[in-house]
Amino acid sequence: MSRIIAGRAKGRRLGTPKGANTRPTTDRTREALFSALVSWFNTVDAEAAEQLAGVSVLDLYAGSGAVGLEAASRGAGPVVLVEADRPTARLIESNARELGLQADVRSAKAETFAAAPGRRFDLVFLDPPYDVPTDTVESLLAGIAEHAVADRGLVVVERSARYRAPAWPSSFTDTWEKNYGETTLYYGSVD
Repeated sequence: MSRIIAGRAKGRRLGTPKGANTRPTTDRTREALFSALVSWFNTVDAEAAEQLAGVSVLDLYAGSGAVGLEAASRGAGPVVLVEADRPTARLIESNARELGLQADVRSAKAETFAAAPGRRFDLVFLDPPYDVPTDTVESLLAGIAEHAVADRGLVVVERSARYRAPAWPSSFTDTWEKNYGETTLYYGSVD
């Protein structure tokens, strides 16, 4: 079972989907991710519940909602979580309600949502199932670059360390990666 690491809902547990269809981001990886995000958004000195205040977040392939709800616990808003599996999307809604966090949960395919013109986000996080080919991730990154990430926004991709790194579209001017055992986080920023 996952838990919220910091902020308003610190220590509270999240319900997770049954079965092997989702693979929640581990607490250790989420801790490292949010440490990097707080540094990126220059809010290290802020109270935990306000570290991401004013940061809009899109969480694609949301699973249990752990990453998006962690962001909401730290003051992010709006937070949109996209999950294709309807029962899992309902679980995210239940998690948000039980934690008292604001989140807009959409039951949709990540590829469809990211390719549609609309709101742009300061942070886009995607953690596709490991069996999603890297070519598909690259296509998704192109849609995100065109329609979903804001100027000076950040995109983070979580993948198995066994897969090749995704090639970033040219609009991402700075990219880097961090390994956490079997998991790699790929970061890309847009100017």
